[in-house]
Amino acid sequence: MGYVWGVDSAARATEDLYNCVLNNFGKPEFWGRYLTTVEGASEGLTREEVELLHNSGTKVLPIYNRFRDATGNRQGRVTARNTIFQAERLGIPKGTVLFANVERFFDVDAEWIKGYVDVFYPSGYRPGFYHDPVEGNFSSAYCQAVSENEQVAIQSILWSAEPDPGVTRRREAPAYNPQRPPCRENVWGWQYGRDAESCPIDTNLIDERLYEMLW
Repeated sequence: MGYVWGVDSAARATEDLYNCVLNNFGKPEFWGRYLTTVEGASEGLTREEVELLHNSGTKVLPIYNRFRDATGNRQGRVTARNTIFQAERLGIPKGTVLFANVERFFDVDAEWIKGYVDVFYPSGYRPGFYHDPVEGNFSSAYCQAVSENEQVAIQSILWSAEPDPGVTRRREAPAYNPQRPPCRENVWGWQYGRDAESCPIDTNLIDERLYEMLW
């Protein structure tokens, strides 16, 4: 199984930022970007950005972060519908994985995860969760959801934020070894380095299977 190197950023992928990554780290095969602007957290993805990335041979990894709480089935469904709406607005094709950004300090429960996955199932998109499997209660909530609905394990793609050995250049990336929830899972992404000093990005490795499902 091969692994692919890329980055994510809260800031827009401008030509300057792209060149900063290219010169300091190497060519990113994918770039994680937020679908919407959230004050103080992220700038929303634009069509110009998508064009710049695609013209550079870099795929887009879409992230949704306009929520602060990950509890309750209804709330999970609302978050999923909003994520799908934003993806369709930008013209993201079906078959793409859309990641919900579940921060380590969020409250999260199994009902929310099940609600999110249930809405995705008929949508044509795949549900993804950016999460911290160590800090916070995502792992326990996820494993409970899996035990109550096996579609959660089958459908969901997980992107792990642990461990964090630190940012590296592309050619110095560590061997793929993310932390995982202690149950059935598809941990196909690993954010192994955060907050690079030379450019405002994080560094990632992903499974080739996830790379095939990016935009």
